[in-house]
Amino acid sequence: MTTNEILFGLGLTVVLAVGAQILAGRLRIPALIVLLPAGFIAGALTSDIDPVRLLGATFQPLVSLSVAVILYDAGLGLDLRRFVGHTRRVVDRLLWLGLPVTWAFAASFAALLLGMPARSALMLGAILVVSGPTVVGPLLGFVGPTERLQRILAWEGSLIDPVGGILGALVFSAVLASTRPGPGVESAEFLLSMAIGLTGGVIGTALLWLLLRKLRLGEVLGTAAQLAAIVLGLAVRNMRGFDIPARRPFFETLVHLMVGLLFVSIAATVTPASLRHLVLPALGLVAVLVLVTRPLVALLATLRTDLSKGERLFVGWMAPRGIVAAATASTFSATLVTKGVPGASKILPVTFLVIVSTVTIYGLTAVPVARRLRVTRAARSRPLLVGGHPWVVDLGRALRSSGLDVLMWAGVEKQREQIRRAGLELARGELLAAATSRGEQLEGVTVVFLMTAQDDFNALASAILRGGIAAVYRLGTPLHSHGVVAPYTGGRVLFGAELTRPVLAQRYHDGERIVMQPAASPIPGGHDLLMVVRADGRLAPVTDDEAPAAAPGDTLLLLGPATVARGQAVGQPDGERGAQHT
Repeated sequence: MTTNEILFGLGLTVVLAVGAQILAGRLRIPALIVLLPAGFIAGALTSDIDPVRLLGATFQPLVSLSVAVILYDAGLGLDLRRFVGHTRRVVDRLLWLGLPVTWAFAASFAALLLGMPARSALMLGAILVVSGPTVVGPLLGFVGPTERLQRILAWEGSLIDPVGGILGALVFSAVLASTRPGPGVESAEFLLSMAIGLTGGVIGTALLWLLLRKLRLGEVLGTAAQLAAIVLGLAVRNMRGFDIPARRPFFETLVHLMVGLLFVSIAATVTPASLRHLVLPALGLVAVLVLVTRPLVALLATLRTDLSKGERLFVGWMAPRGIVAAATASTFSATLVTKGVPGASKILPVTFLVIVSTVTIYGLTAVPVARRLRVTRAARSRPLLVGGHPWVVDLGRALRSSGLDVLMWAGVEKQREQIRRAGLELARGELLAAATSRGEQLEGVTVVFLMTAQDDFNALASAILRGGIAAVYRLGTPLHSHGVVAPYTGGRVLFGAELTRPVLAQRYHDGERIVMQPAASPIPGGHDLLMVVRADGRLAPVTDDEAPAAAPGDTLLLLGPATVARGQAVGQPDGERGAQHT
């Protein structure tokens, strides 16, 4: 092929991958539902995006490298501190019980329904045990399940891939060894490769610790140094003394692009001719996996745990196949076909059909099923208040009194102790990492209020967090203030232009308090509206460009004199508070 043909083919692949992801985002459906058909149709209509033709022998190594990067990114989201109790028990069972059960069912019915010989059926079954964070994560984002379900399914999706990959490599090695004499040599080579991989993981983790903890690499160089598999990601996420940045724009963009390119490229290698006579048997295999195998695995995994009936049933209705299944099928089947293994030519097209079918089934039904089972996260807001000034602590108490689940963070130990004494939940971690970590997002934080006494911190954190969490607000600052960063640039400003941080602190020092009252009562003179807590638990703060309208059943949070006829002041002495009523 000429250079122009290669560049055109690669460019077309990128356009398809990015375009499919944009379209899926607009339609609010999982990207895989668009990516796979796009790649398949393009591969059937033109040879310009055939990855084998474009890249030759380098295609499979690039697939392996890309999957390693994707798994590494998934590992960054796994916090061992949250992997405890019944959550850990369920995930352990999903791996160590679910993997052999799924393998046995997939291999048995592949032989029965597709007529595959034993070796190819075992290989296909090993490939289909994996799920994957690139599929499960977006689906969970659409569903919004409870925090425990989110944790269980995210951990399973991230850990089943490397475990399933090892199983696939073992089966592949065994099948390959059976095609030629000297299986002892083949086994020895495989064990040697496993030892090299494990050693590389340990050495890689040590090098990452040196590079990230000691040398403090920048974003681009750090990304280049972090090309590793999921073990490295897991190690880095839980490494003491190193905080993972809340947002890694370059790396996140790289992962999304890789996912799109891989699915389009692999789907393009599946030809319509290879699917002939396989569609109906493959759909039968999908029915077994979805309706029998996964519910059985979920039953075994959740037995004698404190998961509710709805949570158990939803675990049994979430097992889509993803990029690792596609990549391993593409890699293993090509080699087995060249070695003349009977039935190996069916592995990739059947895997393709299983991925398309499971992603479509779960993608279209997960939300209504979750709602039916009542396992979706409540619509109520969960605010994270960053700051420890007394008025901020009282605002947190007021929000909790109005029925919200409040999380707080402060950098000064005295302020942290005041938060604890107020009975409010305190976020773990250090400074910006605690306020911005991905782990807090997984715990259901829906809005962040940056209300520290440092304007620079509020402005910087607001800039970092925008686009990551649904809503981020910061306190206003005096117009002519100066700092390390411009504190008056960017971000949504709380409470309007007049209620800046110094004004709020001074008014609280002068005796004003956070006052709660029903929306049906008029706002007394001398009081300023701060926030409206809706009857359904949604939180609407006043900003510099919007004052939310209250409705019957809402609760108003005001700043003003503590003695209000029909309000309740938060944070005043017990004797004064006893005179107030709602």
